[in-house]
Amino acid sequence: MFSSKVEKAINEQIKNELYSAYLYLSMAAYFDSINLPGFAHWMRVQFAEEQDHAKRFYHFVYERGGRVILQALDQPPGEWASPLAVFEETLKHEQKVTALINDLYALAVQENDYASQVFLQWFISEQVEEEANATQIIETLKMVGEKGQALVMLDHQLARRGTD
Repeated sequence: MFSSKVEKAINEQIKNELYSAYLYLSMAAYFDSINLPGFAHWMRVQFAEEQDHAKRFYHFVYERGGRVILQALDQPPGEWASPLAVFEETLKHEQKVTALINDLYALAVQENDYASQVFLQWFISEQVEEEANATQIIETLKMVGEKGQALVMLDHQLARRGTD
């Protein structure tokens, strides 16, 4: 049986995943505005992944006999001080999403909702990858700095995301 508490929490998580997509699209627009198309591409790939996450939750609710209720999204920020600031916010945001997924899993355990626990395992693993990716880019930006040839090289590297 699909717990109404878990159903409500997953509906909230759909909103959170869609906000994540919206945030990353805003970050892509920022990178386009400062002529870093590779960084913008990386964020557009991230945008698409977050939309996919929302769709996974959406379909899961219906597979369990529940009902999706979409909620309003907040406007994401549109300006950052630097590429490093964008990825520091990305990491902070992914850490928040990790906490939300962990809370959702804990609720599924509390509700003895084994199907939701199994479903959420994929998201738990995905969050490890999301945080690691953001951390790696932060560390690279700290090493190379945010101006000059090294930044252009990193921009070209990030443009290859999804093509390897």
